Amino acid sequence: MLSLLFKLGKKKPTLEETVLQIQDGDTQLQNTLIDQYKPFVAKTVSSVCKRYIDEKDDEFSIGLIAFNEAIEKYSTEKGSSLLAFAELIIKRKVIDYIRKEARNAQTVNIDLQEHEEGEASQSKIEAELSVEEHQKLIEQEQRREEIVYFHKVLQEFGLSFSELMENSPKHMDARQNAIKVAQVLIEHDELKRILFAKKQLPVKQLESLVSVSRKTIERNRKYIIAMTIILSGDYVYLKDYIRGVLQS
Repeated sequence: MLSLLFKLGKKKPTLEETVLQIQDGDTQLQNTLIDQYKPFVAKTVSSVCKRYIDEKDDEFSIGLIAFNEAIEKYSTEKGSSLLAFAELIIKRKVIDYIRKEARNAQTVNIDLQEHEEGEASQSKIEAELSVEEHQKLIEQEQRREEIVYFHKVLQEFGLSFSELMENSPKHMDARQNAIKVAQVLIEHDELKRILFAKKQLPVKQLESLVSVSRKTIERNRKYIIAMTIILSGDYVYLKDYIRGVLQS
């Protein structure tokens, strides 16, 4: 339908509209889009691997699969553009692949050492420590990429990290109440649609659904929006933060 409208002189569909068409079952368009964005996939994978990536590299294949997954999972309720969402998924999958490969290499190394020496050696212990340090670096990279992605989404709502810090509730119970308001919001599809479409918090509608006052909702508006974005999206580490606040 979108392609037909374009042929009839309507404006060209956005990338996000094209993805929605693909999700309706247009596999030919899906293959075309994936082929068109191979340079984007290679560039994104390269930024993780810190080297030039060729289409023959295993990491590129991982990135391509991840891009396809992003197309299939994308929703306007992710709160971001397709490319921002795809970038997060690609980087996360490639990092997971690198981590798995490092773990497998370590297992082979230890098996060889045990076979040759019959007991744990100093080099084996050093290798284990090296892999452990590598795993920490990988996790730090994943956390960093998630925060970069979250920052991009916040910008689409006209928010920044500095604003979020300044406007976060000072007391733990106030943060918990704000998160509960966010949870109520995402349970109501229409309110969530309003938030992600208009980039505005539906304060009036929320007021009738929660136990806090309109004034409190307004005061914590930016924090509630941020928590709703996290709860609605693919955030592994930031959701841990929310769980930590609720359990405090």
